[in-house]
Amino acid sequence: MPRYKTVEQIQEIMRNIEQVRNIGIIAHVDHGKTTTSDLLLAASGIISMKVAGEALALDYLDVEQKRGITVKAANISLYHEYGGKPYVVNLIDTPGHVDFSGKVTRSLRVLDGAIVVVDAVEGVMTQTETVLRQALEERVRPLLFVNKVDRLIKELKFTAQEVQQRFVEIIKIMNSLLAEYAEPEFREKWTFDPAKGTVIFGAARDKWGITIPIAQKKGIRFSDIVSAYEKGKEGVDELAKLSPLHEALLDAVVKFVPNPREAQSYRIPKIWRGDIDSEVGKAMLRADPSGPLVYFVNDMRVDPHAGLVATGRVFSGTLRAGEEVWLLMGKTKQRVLQVSLYMGPIREVVNEITAGNIAASLGLDAARSGDTVVGIAYKDVVAPFERMRYVSEPVVTMAIEPKKTADLPKLVEALRKLSIEDPNIVVKINEETGEYLISGMGPLHLEIALTFLKENYGVEVDTSPPIVVYRETCRAASQVLEGKSPNKHNRLYISVEPLNEETIRLIQQGVITEDMDSRERAKILRDQASWDYDEARRIWAIDENINVFVDRTAGVQYLREVRDTIIQGFRLAMKEGPLAMEPVRGVKVILHDAVIHEDPAHRGPAQLYPATRNPIYAGILLAKPTLLEPIQKLDVRLPADLISSVVSVISRKRGRVLDVVYTTPTSARIMAEIPIAESMDLASELRSATAGRAFWGTEFSRWSPVPEQLLLTIVRAIRTRKGLPPEPPRPEDFISPY
Repeated sequence: MPRYKTVEQIQEIMRNIEQVRNIGIIAHVDHGKTTTSDLLLAASGIISMKVAGEALALDYLDVEQKRGITVKAANISLYHEYGGKPYVVNLIDTPGHVDFSGKVTRSLRVLDGAIVVVDAVEGVMTQTETVLRQALEERVRPLLFVNKVDRLIKELKFTAQEVQQRFVEIIKIMNSLLAEYAEPEFREKWTFDPAKGTVIFGAARDKWGITIPIAQKKGIRFSDIVSAYEKGKEGVDELAKLSPLHEALLDAVVKFVPNPREAQSYRIPKIWRGDIDSEVGKAMLRADPSGPLVYFVNDMRVDPHAGLVATGRVFSGTLRAGEEVWLLMGKTKQRVLQVSLYMGPIREVVNEITAGNIAASLGLDAARSGDTVVGIAYKDVVAPFERMRYVSEPVVTMAIEPKKTADLPKLVEALRKLSIEDPNIVVKINEETGEYLISGMGPLHLEIALTFLKENYGVEVDTSPPIVVYRETCRAASQVLEGKSPNKHNRLYISVEPLNEETIRLIQQGVITEDMDSRERAKILRDQASWDYDEARRIWAIDENINVFVDRTAGVQYLREVRDTIIQGFRLAMKEGPLAMEPVRGVKVILHDAVIHEDPAHRGPAQLYPATRNPIYAGILLAKPTLLEPIQKLDVRLPADLISSVVSVISRKRGRVLDVVYTTPTSARIMAEIPIAESMDLASELRSATAGRAFWGTEFSRWSPVPEQLLLTIVRAIRTRKGLPPEPPRPEDFISPY
């Protein structure tokens, strides 16, 4: 086993890009990611092999150790020797719970390969499918690690032949998912093939792992593995000595995961929106350490001693302490004060990090996750990276207030830092009620955020019960409505209609963006979403909640001068709809005509915001308005005799069973959909209905209209909670028809 190398030696190897690998460990919750990471840390000499699997070294937060789940992505640089050559493996251990999937998305942006860990007994779960899809979207090469093989032998008493059969089933499902989600050029190349060694079998807790090539080389058969467990601890220890897991995993990583230069040659065209043929584009394709600096920030953390620490990948150039850089998203100049490597919770200071590696830096206080940092000389010529697309949205909200009034300033500062560390936590202040609203991916996400407030920032809070966030939309087209400015000098003629599903999908997947070339965007919308080409050319704005503003006017005087003000008025209207002041989603707003006053003093925001908002609100109320509620997918594995009990729980919660599959004569899998509003106590209900014999996974699925009979009840409840009159407004409250 190679001994732990000094930071200087690690840094020296990092400079040779052929000997660098950037990988993540991704999986469903509790499938053994952090235990696997422990083994890899022990193999590099960072922790003792005796405590590996128990120490959970990369779960370095108290809350992670207590709960036994990963809630933050942890970085570390490992040393490994393969074929007589030294390698540095930059590793990120990611969370598995669906509520923390945003951290997985941000981690994958800076990785080239991922080890997908699958529990041999539980098999491919909902979140396994989600993380694999996320990896393939970012063009990250997956390897498969079938973990907890000991459970098949000890718990299920499988024979060697049955163990092999179980492996075949898992590989088959993973390959079908790969075929579904991978781009055509990678499908065959990245297939999980045990014969080649891209599938590793083992038990992280027992420290052994094999691939088919290793088994052939060392003469290990599956019957030998079963026999080892029959012998007890002694037999398992022998197996771990004969075929250690870290060797099988890291050898596969070095052999099959491309080095940064090779990976960037096909990843950059997908994740970067700039000109590939430019100087910067070519430098990134080659991962050129002497090229212009391009550093993508995927994570921001608050270090109690050092302040904000930005972690990210150097795609081109070299990140050095003392250099001035430009933040494309923050639109500001900053100086890199310190550069370091992350070794779990510890940062080791270095003088520089070259292209192709993952680095931590101090001094970039204005940066946020997803920001692109470039050398100051290139601030006007470098395009930012593609916006990251999250599989879920913040759909659960709670109101919080400090237990002690004196802690209010401390709470405001703590919430600011919390939202910097985790962009999927959304903090809002309700100006009418003065309450602080915090939104997250799910109840656990919010629970962990509140734990951080207490433990990291010393703020104790009182909370309301979790509230589900809805979206407003319309289901028909409205007539054209006239919006007048308060001074009556400006008039806008606006109608609204729902966007079709294809348009929503294209915007959601990032195929269509606001800042892309209008001709290219119009062509995609014409070919894939049945838009009129000329109308698609005239899109002014695409809102973050998936709403579109289109200009259909002709020859209106002064319209160009007020365009930005009208767009801002549209965005404000989309933030809070007329029904229940919830965000608007899936609406096309069309400007048909306008009369704009010639004097700039009479056409400012105070005049044009109401003239834009009022006809939009009235249009939505006239066009079959409704609320959309978040729906989650539920995947339940259970004994076949408990199917009826689980189906009755799902039906009681307005759920819908999509499919029931018998995986064996005595066990089954139920796929269902259930509104998140009904699922707050789902875990306890499922546990009591199955006496704890079922296990399940959930993931955000889609937005769906609430049932018509519940619409008014939900709208009134939301409005009452927000301190508004219970009855929703009428169109006449905003406008009279034109």
